[in-house]
Amino acid sequence: MSRPLRMPRAKLVIAVAAVAVLSGCASVNLEQNISSANAATSSFTDGKLTLARAKNEQEALRRRASDLLAKPLSQQDAVQLALVNSPSLQAIVAQNWADSSTAAQSGRIANPILSLERVRLGSETEIGRILSFGLLDLLTLPTRKGIAEQRIKQTQLRLSSDVVDQVTQVRQAWVRAVAAQQTLTYTQQVVASAQASAELAKRMQSVGNFNKLDRVRQQAFYADTATQLASAQHQVTAAREELVRLLGLDDSQAQQLKLPERLPTLPKEPLSPSDAGRQASKGRLDLQIAKADYDAAARAQGWNTITTFTDIELG
Repeated sequence: MSRPLRMPRAKLVIAVAAVAVLSGCASVNLEQNISSANAATSSFTDGKLTLARAKNEQEALRRRASDLLAKPLSQQDAVQLALVNSPSLQAIVAQNWADSSTAAQSGRIANPILSLERVRLGSETEIGRILSFGLLDLLTLPTRKGIAEQRIKQTQLRLSSDVVDQVTQVRQAWVRAVAAQQTLTYTQQVVASAQASAELAKRMQSVGNFNKLDRVRQQAFYADTATQLASAQHQVTAAREELVRLLGLDDSQAQQLKLPERLPTLPKEPLSPSDAGRQASKGRLDLQIAKADYDAAARAQGWNTITTFTDIELG
């Protein structure tokens, strides 16, 4: 005869309590991480940072990228294009998700162990079931949860910092690309003028109105401007390729890329030193990250010593 062994009431209470405790473990919400990053970097991302996981989301981002490439790309549009098109930014968000999951996992106890036993005594067979947890894991769960939450906060701040770094690189690359293009236009005008001057000097020398030294000077100036033109053309190519790389454009998208003819007009008045200092110190992520690192180290003080003890199972 087979007779199942009923779980004692005390063990049932322990199991229910364990489930209740586990429900309070640290958890990860990717959307919350992204929302925090958008809030911290609103002046950089305009709240448009996202991670495309589904195919329809990826298609929507590609359509948005096509719309941005349909017109000359301003600096703000370049940032938005990087947010929806750059694989580097998508990888940063995905890696942050993985890091947050790892941090949350450190705040949970090890999986419970389910043990089954079959005992036969004469004509009777008893089947026992034991669900066991690590006693040390349960006792240290509140501390684990606090440390895990602090680590999750660190990953959120690092996501914001990484996004700011990436967006800053895009902004700087856009400025270099437009400036290089503007420099090339100016250099082409100088070369055309130098070529005309050299040709005029040659003709004037032929009729005796220019000496040989003056003609050589004009010819040397023309040769120098031609060298500068080659350098400017190279700089345009290099700056444009850098921008294409940071924006994550493929070959067809790179051919569609159009930039403004010139940089925006400078402000009429520069920021005052006090305003510049106030803006520079406002929401400094490096200080927030340093504080989060300090808080995490303080919470984990002595934790490594505790976790070296051999655990005791509670079932």
